[in-house]
Amino acid sequence: MIKISDFKYNLPESKIAQYPLKNRDDSNLLIYRGGKIRHQVFKKISEELVKNSLLISNNTKVIPARLFFKKDTGAVIEVFLLDPVSPTSEVVKAMEAKGSVVWKCMIGNLKRWKDGQVLYMKTEGLEIEAKLQNRALRHVELSWKPLDKMAVDVIHEIGKIPIPPYMNREATDKDRESYQTVYAKNDGAVAAPTAGLHFTEKVLNALDQKNIKRNFVTLHIGAGTFQPVKEEGDVTKHSMHAEQFVVKKSVVEQLIDFEGKVTVVGTTSMRTLESCFWLGNQIVHNDYRGFVSKLEPYKPEKAASYQESFNALLQFLNQNNLDELHASTEIMIIPGYDFKVCNHLITNFHQPESTLMLLVAAFVGDEWKNIYNYALKNEFRFLSYGDSSLLSRNT
Repeated sequence: MIKISDFKYNLPESKIAQYPLKNRDDSNLLIYRGGKIRHQVFKKISEELVKNSLLISNNTKVIPARLFFKKDTGAVIEVFLLDPVSPTSEVVKAMEAKGSVVWKCMIGNLKRWKDGQVLYMKTEGLEIEAKLQNRALRHVELSWKPLDKMAVDVIHEIGKIPIPPYMNREATDKDRESYQTVYAKNDGAVAAPTAGLHFTEKVLNALDQKNIKRNFVTLHIGAGTFQPVKEEGDVTKHSMHAEQFVVKKSVVEQLIDFEGKVTVVGTTSMRTLESCFWLGNQIVHNDYRGFVSKLEPYKPEKAASYQESFNALLQFLNQNNLDELHASTEIMIIPGYDFKVCNHLITNFHQPESTLMLLVAAFVGDEWKNIYNYALKNEFRFLSYGDSSLLSRNT
């Protein structure tokens, strides 16, 4: 049984980066390879990646999901968008909805919001109403005029970027840019894929010159990423928030060609690719569900091989005339997980006693303690706006 207390370390507040560096790629880069640790700078990461390898990043885009409505009494109600409910639960399509949407939300000051009470907000050229559709489920209906405006445009106009709670500060206008990767494209996340924040166009060009193939997946990160693990007894009882992802057919084709040479940017890219393996495994076993459950990888039945799984996934896409795979996952990667896809991981330094800490420990074993001790002693900056690491799995 795995206890979360075994993944605790002392993180002084002074080590938590409150703001990004002026130049993204000036961040420190810890290299862990072959059991050895050394210090590098992120702008030189192209020198550290294997030639003719594959680099997969998450191109989700953070939406300004914090909406603030002011009542006539002066009370402020915060509506934090979590998951779309209607007219669709699919994030991609919900962003394109016109006229109105219903979202599951976290609601600040809920007790001040009476049933049947409509909250209003007005900007230049936009009128928005919020209704509490279901108090118990925290379902909020947002409607607006003009009716032909898409939800994504309304959210961007009225919302605030939801920076992580451990920053203990309000988001600024600068966060709208700095809390996005330079390749962010598809709206829907409420937290950034922070491992990607260090990349600049210059770094990406250097990767291209080294013939490192780059491609993207989209996993829309939910607020569950900040949820602490409270299960002291058995971590597998921790509730994992299901997240939606999209993978292009070209990514599946590249994964078939680059077996053993896959680097992922961030834990979300890792969870997406590992989930793709298990979706392929479902197809091999005639049990495709389009969803990977929390502990599916730990079931005793025999798993397909890497090539069997991804070829089955590619055949599934071709047979169904699909250019993209749309699925969801709540996969939990903890020590003991048998990695199927990812050989190298670019990631920031994570909170103690978190699911992300468990994932890192699963990838590098007990060496995580030496890696984090090195980072703490050598003035690395931690968490979302902090420094980076390139970890290679011991095989």
